Amino acid sequence: MENVLTLIAPAGGLDETIVASVAKALKGVGGDGGAADWLSPGEACDIPFSGADTQAVEKAVRDALSGAAVDLLAQPAAGRRKSLLVADMDYTIITAETLDELAARAGRKEDTASITERAMRGEIDFAEALRERVAMLEGLEEGALEETLAQVALSPGAETLVRTMAGNGAHTVLVSGGFGFFTERVAAMAGFDEARSNRFEIADGRLTGRVIEPILGPEAKLETLTGLSAERHIPLARTLAIGDGANDAPMIRAAGLGVAYRGKPVAREAARARIEACGLTAALYMQGYRRDEFAG
Repeated sequence: MENVLTLIAPAGGLDETIVASVAKALKGVGGDGGAADWLSPGEACDIPFSGADTQAVEKAVRDALSGAAVDLLAQPAAGRRKSLLVADMDYTIITAETLDELAARAGRKEDTASITERAMRGEIDFAEALRERVAMLEGLEEGALEETLAQVALSPGAETLVRTMAGNGAHTVLVSGGFGFFTERVAAMAGFDEARSNRFEIADGRLTGRVIEPILGPEAKLETLTGLSAERHIPLARTLAIGDGANDAPMIRAAGLGVAYRGKPVAREAARARIEACGLTAALYMQGYRRDEFAG
């Protein structure tokens, strides 16, 4: 069959009852579905189908599941595995916004966090918001960077996603509107091939409150995706971009598989797939990986 519907739930959250209700919904929109292929028992399965539009299938299945903790994606079966991964860092690969956590050490977290939220929702210009937030860090000792890094945690499934794709030949890139001190270290933790980001200006062991220009923002993230696609002769259809905010929307929209990970509305609107209930390994199941193929 030419299409496949992937269902993913937190471990133990997927059972035959759910699969049966999904099969009924699939039939209701004219789909001819096959038997479930379990990628991970109780967690993820593929249901092959034909005869129905993929987006119509997704809508019918979401309606049938009525808010259950299940992530899903209907797509053509061919070309599911991607050869280029471009991922955002803050609130995607890691569980926090590093700039806000750094601002906490200057007593300015609430001030920066409110600006961050508006920028991630696309309500204000990203570059101006970044400059404004960094200005609040003027005079902060360089040692605060290490203190903040010590609190950084990878999101559930982040390392597995990156190392599994890399182990299967994909090129993996961490691209962030955040700062190189963090991205370089997070990239090493998660196993990315490379990292691209902004840079703080530091003088005499303290942050000056300025960003070294040019600023890496939404368009630079998109250019990373399209540039590497062309440079490495990887069709955009074979790329995966994942993020959560407005500055990720252009690359999410352009990728062969664009994923919003617990995203803001503008990122969700741009995305072909959403991960809300599960960790980042959901992006592997969406590509047809089986649990026993995961790295680690």
